[in-house]
Amino acid sequence: MPASPAASLPPRVLVADDDPASRRFLCDGLRALGAEVADCGDGAQALQLARDEAFDLLLLDCRMPGAGAREVLAALRADGQAGSAGSLAVASSAELDAAVRGELLAAGFGDVLGKPCGIAELQRVLALLPGFAPVLDDAAALRASGDAATMQALRQLLRGELALLYQELGMPDCDPAALDDRLHRLRSSCGFCGAAALAAEVTHLQRRLREQPHAAAPAVAQFRGAVQITLQALDT
Repeated sequence: MPASPAASLPPRVLVADDDPASRRFLCDGLRALGAEVADCGDGAQALQLARDEAFDLLLLDCRMPGAGAREVLAALRADGQAGSAGSLAVASSAELDAAVRGELLAAGFGDVLGKPCGIAELQRVLALLPGFAPVLDDAAALRASGDAATMQALRQLLRGELALLYQELGMPDCDPAALDDRLHRLRSSCGFCGAAALAAEVTHLQRRLREQPHAAAPAVAQFRGAVQITLQALDT
């Protein structure tokens, strides 16, 4: 089983990329964001490291000597004894289009990272890890809203919106494809309210709905769980 991120422990990330410049940026950026990083430059070494150790996140380049991201992930998922058999995996590539993204998501990757990327994209990837992004970030909310009274008023509005959305997502006739516009508005509300973890889930679900609308049920269920956690935080 992969290690579980916790407030006292940095997430452990394996970066596998055969381009030295890309690997250096990814490693330095992830470390700056608080991650503990191991790296390698080919698929065979990535597979061996992921078998020997339990990483929270695997960031795998799609084209590497020995094995690409898909081959590495397939081998890990087929090996129940591997330390990182169930770890979150994110594919990275400098050549991406909607079709390739869809294929990678269908292959089991939790997300796809285009290169070159920035620190914000790395932060979004880390936010996919359970417990990494704060459910409610008061400091960020105060910066966005201006004062505590406005922040609390906005959070009450968000709570009402999320309570309704949580019920709708649990209905059997819920149409995932119809969520996209609503998620766009919700993403803005999350920013004003400091709902960092939910904002990351919104981004993740939007991508799934746009690239795989007919196979988005697992992502919708995951998102509903994030909504519930956010509601609980807003009630405390």
